[in-house]
Amino acid sequence: MTAPLTAGVLLAAGHSRRWGDGNKLLALWNGRPLASWAADSLRRAPLDLRAAVLRDPQVAALMPGLKPLAPQGDDQAASLRAAVAWAKGQGAARLLILLADMPALPDAIIAAVLDGCAVRPCGARHPDGRIGVPACFPAQMFPQLRDITGDRGAGALLREADAVAAPVEALIDVDRPEDLPGRGQALRPDHNPLPQASPKKP
Repeated sequence: MTAPLTAGVLLAAGHSRRWGDGNKLLALWNGRPLASWAADSLRRAPLDLRAAVLRDPQVAALMPGLKPLAPQGDDQAASLRAAVAWAKGQGAARLLILLADMPALPDAIIAAVLDGCAVRPCGARHPDGRIGVPACFPAQMFPQLRDITGDRGAGALLREADAVAAPVEALIDVDRPEDLPGRGQALRPDHNPLPQASPKKP
């Protein structure tokens, strides 16, 4: 019997509207382009299939080994829809979503999210209490994910998800130039012990 496939997709096709001029994913973090850190995290993750949703050819050049996907539209949810369509087409049983502007995710957090994703979705618990990316969704949720439109993500589908505890530094999200200075050394992917998923009560 063939083992279920797990797909992972890096969303790297945002418009960087809060950044200003240029593409933030090309800005340097620890001496390397911002997006390259998340791309490396995806490559190291225990996955069967890997892809990235892309718009900018310069960002695409940072993603060797990842299947390039085009966003399905111009809204924020277009990248997520493209990721889900590809995962479904590949027959994946689970889909891991990473964001290209989160450079400090430890491998242990990603592994714990994958371990917690079976019949229910699983994601990292953010400082404000919400459950978010990195997040993993079982295939039965693909239709709901594909129905998301506009400038919103999958947050509503993660409200009742199982949660993985994560330190604040691991969830750094670079949106503006001021997010860069002094932050690049905050956490490296190999400096964190394996966290445990905390299932919510049914």
